[in-house]
Amino acid sequence: MRRSHLPLLITTAICGLLYLVGCLSYGRFSKPEVVANLFTDNAFLGVAAIGLTFVILSGGIDLSVGAVIGCVSISSALLIEQHHWPPVVVLFFMLACGAALGGAMGSLIHFFELPPFLVTLAGMFFCRGLGLVLSQESVSITHPLVEAAAAWSVPADAAVSLKLVGALFLVVLGAGMAFSFWTCFGRNIYALGGNETSTLLMGLPVGRTKIGAYAVSGFCSALAGVVYTLYTSSGNATAAAGLELDAIAAVVVGGTLLSGGVGSLAGTLLGVLIFGLIQTLITFQGNLSSWWTKIVIGVLLLLFILLQRTLRVNRNE
Repeated sequence: MRRSHLPLLITTAICGLLYLVGCLSYGRFSKPEVVANLFTDNAFLGVAAIGLTFVILSGGIDLSVGAVIGCVSISSALLIEQHHWPPVVVLFFMLACGAALGGAMGSLIHFFELPPFLVTLAGMFFCRGLGLVLSQESVSITHPLVEAAAAWSVPADAAVSLKLVGALFLVVLGAGMAFSFWTCFGRNIYALGGNETSTLLMGLPVGRTKIGAYAVSGFCSALAGVVYTLYTSSGNATAAAGLELDAIAAVVVGGTLLSGGVGSLAGTLLGVLIFGLIQTLITFQGNLSSWWTKIVIGVLLLLFILLQRTLRVNRNE
């Protein structure tokens, strides 16, 4: 077993332990609909975390994902409700805008050698401000197609079904896994995160890969905004405030190194599920504040950062 696999194994054990504790403590916790709700309720976080995983694997960071979700959410609602755009056209328009924004930030980072933290922070302020300029109030969506999509579900068995947003999360996860493991772009992402200088010396397309990673993150952030809009049947410019930190935490708890080059989307899935399991346990308990989720994730995040530091030191030795 490689040492780099240790964080993923620990994440798997924590996820399994949380589920076991829930099943032993609450009889209803083991019901299939609880598991289905984990994917539905955390779909927009999961989709955003998938895109962010590509950026972190490449050695970068993206702080704009939460603001993009809010901006896409309110923009979609306004275009559908007030300007009467067809929802399908709005979907493709928002995905294109998200990918373009991510590509623009990646281009600034690569060509001008600017810090990813500051560039994506500027992107965060731009998107959040733009969303609030468009509307400071929540806008409900009453279009029949949107209502039908929000209510549509995929039957898992005779008694349990998975909502469309949960199914979208799994589809994006599967596509992301295939993209990261079975394409040249995915292999270049890992190489870039491992050592950018070596990647450049090997003749790999560093610039194209780096810009592509941010474009993928922007695309997934926009898709997460669409998922949030379907989940709530409304648009809200303040939606997903601080979600970029939750997404980063989910990626890191999932075993992806912040320095890049090591990690997987399977770990990101487990990190998102850990978020969902903690929230569900708190809901079943009934007398705990939802802020305990932040406390527990903070402790886990600190432990994983220390573990990553230890593994990096041992590898250098």
